[in-house]
Amino acid sequence: MTALFSLQDKVAIVTGSSRGIGRAIALAMADCGAKVVVSSRKAASCEPVAEEIRAKGGTAAVIPCNISDNAQLANLVEETRKTFGRIDILVCNAASNPVYGSMADVSDDAFDKIIGNNVRSNIKLSHMVLPEMAERGDGAIVLVSSIAGLSGSKNLGVYAISKAADFQVARNLAVEWSPKGVRINCLAPGLIKTDFAKALWDDPKSRAYVEKITPAGRIGDPEDMAGVAVFLASPAARYITGQTIIADGGATIADVF
Repeated sequence: MTALFSLQDKVAIVTGSSRGIGRAIALAMADCGAKVVVSSRKAASCEPVAEEIRAKGGTAAVIPCNISDNAQLANLVEETRKTFGRIDILVCNAASNPVYGSMADVSDDAFDKIIGNNVRSNIKLSHMVLPEMAERGDGAIVLVSSIAGLSGSKNLGVYAISKAADFQVARNLAVEWSPKGVRINCLAPGLIKTDFAKALWDDPKSRAYVEKITPAGRIGDPEDMAGVAVFLASPAARYITGQTIIADGGATIADVF
């Protein structure tokens, strides 16, 4: 491993890291030397990931957190500092999408949940760690967004709005905090084989269509996102901030004709 991509002795919080993209990111960051806080709503679901990290010689702690609860967000940050003494990297991966269909059918409660979990919690958690990063003059935040935020959607409308908002959150935070040495960027995955997106890729007809129109010829795996997140958190990306890195196998540039 070159020093450019090393996360040696850095402390990373990864929300929603008991499975899927978050799990892959947590494992990859540990492989690159980071001490990783594995977090999701239930500690029991996080323990296997932490044990996998430890089994390979890495360092991991489990701190459960429901991102919709401000008190639990604060506890996540406080317990991380108690455990590891600092926070160098924050990956906001946890998200919600309780509806699939027209925006006209989305209830106020569902709308508030999507925006609250996918946007407001990212802002809240970022603001909890940004001051200490700025004080050291170094730190990285990665918001895991989605290519859903780049186009219109008839079935994922409110979710797409939340993911588009994350792009702007990264830009706003970068303008405010990057002069103090902190970098904030978005990772926008395409369709990835996760439980979260299972309804979109598990159907054979849908899967065949996506594979046909995607230049890479396949649906992505969670591990395909891990290296991008490591890059954005590492010294290799030291001059990148306020950006959205698209990792979608070429889906957004596909020739539909």
